[in-house]
Amino acid sequence: MQLAVKNLEGQTVGQVELRDDVFAVPFNEAVVHQALLRQLANARQGTSDTKTRAEVSGGGRKPWKQKGTGRARQGSIRAPHWKGGGIVFGPHPRDYSQDLPKKMRRLALLSAISSKVTDSHLVLLEDLYIGEAKTREIATLLKKLEIEASALLVLPDVNTQIVRAARNIPKVATQLARCLSVGEILSHRYIVMPVSAARQVEETFAPHGS
Repeated sequence: MQLAVKNLEGQTVGQVELRDDVFAVPFNEAVVHQALLRQLANARQGTSDTKTRAEVSGGGRKPWKQKGTGRARQGSIRAPHWKGGGIVFGPHPRDYSQDLPKKMRRLALLSAISSKVTDSHLVLLEDLYIGEAKTREIATLLKKLEIEASALLVLPDVNTQIVRAARNIPKVATQLARCLSVGEILSHRYIVMPVSAARQVEETFAPHGS
């Protein structure tokens, strides 16, 4: 497939041919949904904990005798219905992580990337660089590219200048091409990447044997 390439002034300067099996994959909603749920689940720490009636302190003695007081029978002041008592069905440390076959993870990512191409929300640049690590540099670039919504800047290599310049702009994030995830792609309306980053995406995520 052929996609337009722009310069840092927002002008179209040519076209580049990209792999159909990476940037033109039919959108598979079910797999994308499953991959996104997996990513969100794997991000959970699972450290929340509550104490049961066996773990709270106190309550070793029966508060009053069984009969003759006129009050309801009680066995412990740390029963769940008492103030300071144990918690019933509360959270305990657990592992929320989910697994997903590698082929399904790849399909979900390629579906998400291809959806940006279909919606004309993938912006390819000749190159991506700035003169200094200033927020206004990235803000000016996005303005020239006519991007007013959220954007993910995909980098071929670590670029501390771009990372520092972009981190103060709301809804703008940076990520390495080889580390892309479904969640990041779907949470930003536009994907901006230089051609070198697109090539790295092809090299990293293209199906084997094709």
